[in-house]
Amino acid sequence: MIICHIWDADYPWDVRVEKVCQSLQTKHEVHLICRNEKRSPRHEVLDGTIIHRLPSLPKWLGPCHKIAGLPFFFNPTWLGAIWSTVKRSRADLILVRDIPLALTAILVGRWYNIPVLLDLAENYPAMLEDQRLYSPKGFIGRMVRHPGLAKIVERTVVRLVDHIIVVVEESRDRLVDMGIDPGRITIITNTPPLDRWSEGCAAKTSSDVRDRAHFVYLGNLDGSRGLDTAIKAVGLLKDRGHYVKLSIIGTGPNIELHRKLAEGQGVADRVAITGRLEFSKVQKIMMEANVGLIPHYSTPSWNSTIPNKLFDFMSMAKPVVVSNARPTERIVEEVQCGIVFKERDAEALATAMMAMEDKALRDRFGRQGREGFVKRYNWTVDEQRLFESLDSAVHAHRGRR
Repeated sequence: MIICHIWDADYPWDVRVEKVCQSLQTKHEVHLICRNEKRSPRHEVLDGTIIHRLPSLPKWLGPCHKIAGLPFFFNPTWLGAIWSTVKRSRADLILVRDIPLALTAILVGRWYNIPVLLDLAENYPAMLEDQRLYSPKGFIGRMVRHPGLAKIVERTVVRLVDHIIVVVEESRDRLVDMGIDPGRITIITNTPPLDRWSEGCAAKTSSDVRDRAHFVYLGNLDGSRGLDTAIKAVGLLKDRGHYVKLSIIGTGPNIELHRKLAEGQGVADRVAITGRLEFSKVQKIMMEANVGLIPHYSTPSWNSTIPNKLFDFMSMAKPVVVSNARPTERIVEEVQCGIVFKERDAEALATAMMAMEDKALRDRFGRQGREGFVKRYNWTVDEQRLFESLDSAVHAHRGRR
């Protein structure tokens, strides 16, 4: 089968897009249509995936290049790219990531009479609401990426596509509450491959810090991630004579606010905000740390998606401290791999951090997390579900014709 995968940002790199493409190309021919803000070559083959990027506009046109690549369904640049790629490749199926370009994919799919599979990796309307509340965009961003418009688009596309992928049970339940048949939904969690990280990463923690609690956060630095709560918790622990270290790896619109907060709390020497790092440096810090931290706010967005870093920590046999956003709370309590605290509550997080000073507790949670990763929460399991979702989309399309 020939599959056209639509991704609304530049590629490389996105961890889920990479995994999906690599898995699909073991059995199928995969074409990836993506944005081209960086003015990369329009066509290339990357690790077996045939890349088709949007055309670049001359630099003297300034912001017109960025505007031309904005992912919304009536953008003629995207419509032309998807239309021509599907036609030239003679695609048998379209796989579209999230809702911005879903209507465009549906239009092309209807024209060429091929199934459309929607990968809802995010609760997109709720994610945009989080951005509006905690990490405001500019005027154009607010207009094009408006939560109200996204809700209308989502309610439309989930009824028109042939099959839907979601990442957690809570997201499936949300769609069922909207009237979607659960048989049209497949859960494919954003888990890592069995060989991405190593259990040995936990054992390589240097001996001089092994008995101290060293927390690590890895991901975007926007307002709903709860890092303000984490920094305040480190401040509370400092006041009580407890030394913990917090490494924050990543970048985002709130990075400078977090740095100022760490200085204001008097913990800039204990909270390292690194910015974006190359993978080898990320790996080094992950090896040095002995507790994973996921302090996200419990918003409608985080209550219906899952940070893939939870599974990275589990794969490395690292215990976790997570907020009570529903999917993370459910999995951590199911696997018994860490401590759950009340979101936005620095006092509760400080208490959880103090508990993780117990090395025996960390080791037990780490072992149980690793076991949960090997048995269920890995890409080998979810890859099989990916192939099943393709079959479901094809079957549904045949029934609709």
